[in-house]
Amino acid sequence: MGGCCSVSLPCDQVVNQVSQWLSLRVDYIHKLAGNLASLEKAMVLLKAKQNDVEGRVDREEFTGSRKRLSQVQVWLTNVLTVEKKFSDLLRTREIGLERLCLFGYCSKNVKISYVYGKSVVLMLREIESLISQGEFDTVTAATSIAEIQEVPIQPPIVGQETMLERVCNRLMEDGVNVVGLYGMGGVGKTTLLTQINNKLPEKCSGFGIVIWVGVSRTAEIHRIQGEIGKRLGFVAEEWDNKHEDQRALDIHKVLRRQKFVLLLDDIWEKVDLKALGVPYPNRQNGCKVVLATRSRDVCGRMGDDDPMEVSCLDPHEAWELFQMRVGKNTLKCHPDIPELARKVAGKCRGLPLALSVIGETMACKRMVQEWRNAVDVLSSYAAEFSGMEDQVLPVLKYSYDNINKEHVQSCFLYCSLFPEDYRMEKERLIDYWICEGFIDENESRERELRQGYEIIGILVRACLLLEEAINKEQVKMHDVVREMALWIASDLGEHKEQCIVQAGVGLREVPKVKNWSSVRKMSLMENEIETISGSPECPELTTLFLQKNDSLLYISDEFFRCMPMLVVLDLSGNSRLRELPEEISKLVSLRYLDLSWTYMKRLPVGLQELKKLRYLRLDYMKRLKSISGISSLSSLRKLQLLQSKMSLDMSLVEELQLLEHLEVVNTSIKSSLVGEKLVNAPRLVQCLQIVVLRGLQEESSGVLTLPAMDNLRKVILRKCGMWEIKIERTTLSWNRSPTARCFSNLSTVHISSCNGLKDLTWLLFAPNLTSLEVLDSGLVEGIISQEKAMTMSFTIPFQKLESLRLHNLAMLRNIYWEPLPFPCLKTIHVTQCPELRKLPLDSKSVMRVEELVIKYQEEEWYERVEWDDEGTRLRFLPSFKFFGPEWQVMYVR
Repeated sequence: MGGCCSVSLPCDQVVNQVSQWLSLRVDYIHKLAGNLASLEKAMVLLKAKQNDVEGRVDREEFTGSRKRLSQVQVWLTNVLTVEKKFSDLLRTREIGLERLCLFGYCSKNVKISYVYGKSVVLMLREIESLISQGEFDTVTAATSIAEIQEVPIQPPIVGQETMLERVCNRLMEDGVNVVGLYGMGGVGKTTLLTQINNKLPEKCSGFGIVIWVGVSRTAEIHRIQGEIGKRLGFVAEEWDNKHEDQRALDIHKVLRRQKFVLLLDDIWEKVDLKALGVPYPNRQNGCKVVLATRSRDVCGRMGDDDPMEVSCLDPHEAWELFQMRVGKNTLKCHPDIPELARKVAGKCRGLPLALSVIGETMACKRMVQEWRNAVDVLSSYAAEFSGMEDQVLPVLKYSYDNINKEHVQSCFLYCSLFPEDYRMEKERLIDYWICEGFIDENESRERELRQGYEIIGILVRACLLLEEAINKEQVKMHDVVREMALWIASDLGEHKEQCIVQAGVGLREVPKVKNWSSVRKMSLMENEIETISGSPECPELTTLFLQKNDSLLYISDEFFRCMPMLVVLDLSGNSRLRELPEEISKLVSLRYLDLSWTYMKRLPVGLQELKKLRYLRLDYMKRLKSISGISSLSSLRKLQLLQSKMSLDMSLVEELQLLEHLEVVNTSIKSSLVGEKLVNAPRLVQCLQIVVLRGLQEESSGVLTLPAMDNLRKVILRKCGMWEIKIERTTLSWNRSPTARCFSNLSTVHISSCNGLKDLTWLLFAPNLTSLEVLDSGLVEGIISQEKAMTMSFTIPFQKLESLRLHNLAMLRNIYWEPLPFPCLKTIHVTQCPELRKLPLDSKSVMRVEELVIKYQEEEWYERVEWDDEGTRLRFLPSFKFFGPEWQVMYVR
């Protein structure tokens, strides 16, 4: 028999299980209506629970310091899922109920009703489960560090998108750890930094956290740490009360694990990152610091020696911003308003702050007369324009206040005496400052100049003065900054007659002044004043600018009688002024007098009474025949006598030798005999800084012998006939280094129309030459003669040369007989030099060849240039730039 297995269950148990199974499934159909009602009630409870939880989450997340728990987010997501499924079930509710029959105990389609009823029951269980799960003791936790925290941004400034791209590109460069942004107040640095903060993730990816800190004028470590700490989640009162050193450790622990960008806005001095606890950014950690400041010095102290300047807008961008602030409707109110609006916008000189404030002020001005008045006010005294005195000028004044050196502040205010957009010569400016007493006058001339240039540097780096891009010897002042300076000089508008500046405004007469006794400085330059009369009592007046009044014919005898404190008088550029009153002798305090470009034949005898006069300028006085008696000016330290009819002659040499305080003489020489006389006038030789040798013809041997001139800075030779220039052997040992006691300070040499010279070998004795121009001298064969050079001991020439121009030199064959190193060379300009085949260049001549420009005008010459090898040719090929005849530079000396 085969084996068998049997299972025995009690009959009643089997019946019971089957009954339960059938009952449950019958309930899916029979209880459908009740289950649907229960489902709707449960859903109402779940929605109420959802609203409560979401409300708590929203309230706690509102400040950004807390973030919802993951389990809460999962629960809310599940609720949304169930809600969608519930909506789907309800859409078929009526159909499901209509399908029932026999009082709900059966269905017209049992299978469908069964499935539908089962879904209702399962969803009811799921909702009830979610209701029970929605009981949370806490719904949020303190947030971890967010990648970025957006800063509210002002309206964007037109034209900053390009700058934003440049900054982001700089940030992504390897090795760039600190990026400095500097610019004058109101130029838009904060707006730019805000854009960097808000757009950094999309512009420059890869950073873990971006931290923004507004530093302001006082870089308080505790406050800055507090700002960083908030960003990192240190918000407890316990942390806030910690010592700065402990806070620094806490910050360092977090940031050393982060690739961060720290944005420091409005900093005025170096911020010590170590004291803050911020790891110093480097190539290894990939972190960056971006700072915005008004001072280029601060950028350097923070580690960026090549910061990016945030400049004013160009005219097109400025006009676009101004239109945005004014509004199109206002601009369309009158056909004359757009032209007037351009004039108003032009007064802002591209400064976004001024454009915005003035534009918003004019937004509701719809009468053309209001716009004309705006032009007048901004042209005369801009501080009186609505918004300037409370919104624009105080912002700019912070830069002035931050200087913290009274003499530097005085030098800055002095620059406001000049007209709008005026280009001020640095050394002339320093001369004014010395005479005004802003620079210690007891120092030597060299030390005075160094102090003056240091002050200019401070003002330029503080963005209070602007250095000219082309002519580095000039600076100018932004027009709105100038208005700020005039505002300060008048005691914030309280005493306007203290400093009267009406320069370049078309005056035909001296303005009427209510109280002359309060006037300290007056500038009436660049006007059309014809006569100056009266006898104003000016006991406080120290500076009087009357230069460049082309119509000025006459100054009355009594005008200078009551100006006992006047130290600076500038009458230059008055080309019709033929004489000065003898009463100029009454200016007993006068230290600076400029009569350049006037039409005088002789100086008044009374001039000899000015015993304090230190600076006398007599340049370009084409009728001046004599300055006899100048030796009586016992305090004279600087004499300018360039390109005047009166030049350095034998008698003047003797007079000048008597002036024991004389330090600087800039003069023309028209006789080689005078040059020879200088050999025996060593004191005068040491004073020569600029010399113009003009019209010297062949005399005796045809050789011009010059003494060594240690202090000579610039020499110009024009229309001279000598064929050789030699240095006096008695003052220079040819066996010593030529840099010793020779032309060690000579930086500029200009030679033109000297048709006897064959070479300029004497330039070997000018080791610091930076600019050399040789023009229209047909016999010059070489700049340095190899034959002559080999007879003397010399160093490698042209080590400081930056610019070389050669023009119309028919015989020129070489500059030097072999390649030379040119570590500073930036420009070579060669025109009409057909025999010059080879430049003294090889593969090692110029370190940064990408900065060198070799200008030429004739394609034939360019094609005939010879090179030592193909590698050298290819290296310098990109440097060649063609400049056609329309680029021909006319040199006027």
